[in-house]
Amino acid sequence: MRGTGLAGWNPRRLRLVLGLFFVALAIPASLLIHQAFGHLKWAAFRQHQLLAEELAARIDTRLREIVNAEEARAVADYGFLVATWDGAGTLPQRSPLARYPVSPTLPGLVGHFQVDAAGTLTTPLVPTRDGDARALGIAPGERAGREALEERIRGILTDNRLVQGARIEADAMPEHPMPEDPMLGGRRDKDSLGPTANALPIATPKEERALPQAAFDRLSEIDVSPMRERKTQAHGTLGRVEDLKLDERFQQAAPAAPATTEGLPPSERQDDDRPEQGLARTEGRVPGPAGSPAPNPLGVSEPRADGTVPAVSLFETEVDPFRMSLLDSGHFVLFRQVRQDGQRLIQGVLVEQRPFLRGGIEGVFRETLLSQTTDLVVAWDGDVLAAYPSQASRGYLSSAEELRGALLLRTRLSAPLQGMELLFSVGRLPTAPGAHLLYWIAAALVAILCGGISLIYRLGLRQIALARQQQDFVSAVSHELKTPLTSIRMYGELLREGWVPEEKRPTYYAFIHEESERLSRLIENVLQLARMTRNDLRLHLRPVTAGELTELIRSKVTSRVERAGFTLNIDCGAQAAAAVVLVDEDAFSQILINLVDNAVKFSADAERKQVDIGCRLADRGTLVFWVRDYGPGVPPAQMRKIFRLFYRVDGGLTRETAGTGIGLALVRQLAEAMGGTVDVANREPGAELRFVVPVSTCTAKVADA
Repeated sequence: MRGTGLAGWNPRRLRLVLGLFFVALAIPASLLIHQAFGHLKWAAFRQHQLLAEELAARIDTRLREIVNAEEARAVADYGFLVATWDGAGTLPQRSPLARYPVSPTLPGLVGHFQVDAAGTLTTPLVPTRDGDARALGIAPGERAGREALEERIRGILTDNRLVQGARIEADAMPEHPMPEDPMLGGRRDKDSLGPTANALPIATPKEERALPQAAFDRLSEIDVSPMRERKTQAHGTLGRVEDLKLDERFQQAAPAAPATTEGLPPSERQDDDRPEQGLARTEGRVPGPAGSPAPNPLGVSEPRADGTVPAVSLFETEVDPFRMSLLDSGHFVLFRQVRQDGQRLIQGVLVEQRPFLRGGIEGVFRETLLSQTTDLVVAWDGDVLAAYPSQASRGYLSSAEELRGALLLRTRLSAPLQGMELLFSVGRLPTAPGAHLLYWIAAALVAILCGGISLIYRLGLRQIALARQQQDFVSAVSHELKTPLTSIRMYGELLREGWVPEEKRPTYYAFIHEESERLSRLIENVLQLARMTRNDLRLHLRPVTAGELTELIRSKVTSRVERAGFTLNIDCGAQAAAAVVLVDEDAFSQILINLVDNAVKFSADAERKQVDIGCRLADRGTLVFWVRDYGPGVPPAQMRKIFRLFYRVDGGLTRETAGTGIGLALVRQLAEAMGGTVDVANREPGAELRFVVPVSTCTAKVADA
């Protein structure tokens, strides 16, 4: 950078330009980094979204397996007794659902129930007749427990207006003609008929709406009715989904896919060949004549001895798929319609809400890594049933308003749990794999940008100062050249015109000579500086004793010092004078002359006008040449600055002491070129400038520097 290029600049203008340059670089860099962080955040969000989709599919598979297990139960299992084939005939025995205590086949199970066309509620827990209980070996205490559980089931269904309040005993029910059943020894009572007991005449679909079972038909209507949104939170929900303060900007950018089984192990994937939910299935029931073999569980008669299969009369029972609903009491009810012999039955399961959600959803959720950063909300038709916060977030949530974060995934489960929604939200995404690298890159960019701007600013300030110093140097050199030239011209004209008396002519001739020498030294300094700037300085080092150098300096500076009105004192001990150093004599002379000129100039007003030159041996095999004046000395803050190029203590042309600002800078560069150093120290009074050079053991050496 040329100094003249910054001649018109100042620090304020430099700061303004560099500030604009910094902003021009920082804005696009910040945008790029922000965009990169946005992509990383979206990648992390999408990764968690895929994990949420997989988890939703697992939960859906888990709950569908539970429902499928209930779907697989036979219609007859909802009675206390079922008829089984023991190889010799039919044998009535307890239904698998008649176990007590109730086996928890699904989380939160309260019990199974059946409602016939007359609205009569029965359960597999209690036989319809007291005599059956005694004959089947049910102890009174166990029967009391069974009846208590049945009454609990009845109470829940009654409170939700699904069945009548009072239990109708079988003995008090109106008897309908019942044909004898040869398979049960000619007796056919309500227990032996299982779920077909108390059947009424065949009802049309319109008549079915008026039956007591119609309350179950209305459950679906209640779930989709707008009145549900205005219902009180009777079943303990946490609020509405609309109350959740979830950020859906990622969903708007890329809508989440529905729950899928992709990524699940084959054992957990839904079988594509399985019939769709909502399709009814049929069960075969094969009554045979007296003495004939009982049907096998598949409803097919055993073959005769000759290999033929006897003709049978096959009656099919139509079983609708299960439907699920949330009752006002907070219980889930899983129920299905069964049409058998032209009559309709309602068979169902009553489930506690919290244990069901805990076992079917929360357990699966807590087993995954997703639970560490993601909140899960379970809702039913817009009502928030449960909220499971992440392990890193707050604890128990009491309302939907407490939930905040970005909506990760919102999906519904498959039938019959299609009313249940899973909402995954994430409050703070974990650091993406490439985020740390991006952090370091961003930090490096900031450091490089700030460091580069700072460095350019400091260099710019130096260049501005250098440009000013160069301007001052040009002015000072012009002044230094003009002064001796003016004197030489004036004295020359006086001598040429003969206006100078004969006795004063030698003085005039001496003055012209001294001014020409001064002009030569100035020009030599400028030329020497130019050569050093171009790295074109060539020194011829040779061994010289300190005494010889002292005498060389005496001859060059004596007249200059004495003409300035100073006394010159040279002191060099015998031991020091005998020391040999490798120097270039011209460069050495130029160093000492510049030091003497500096001493004369800056002590012109001193009380003691004396310049001392000396040499002495110092430690570590060095020789010190020193020049001392008795002036004001050098301010401590400027001791390190006086050897800088173009630096002048007073500065400007208005100071009393003349100079170009290159003398001491040239001294330092010449000293370093010969392997020495220069420094300054204050004395009382005055200052001492020292040139330190190593003592040589060689006899001769010539080197180029």
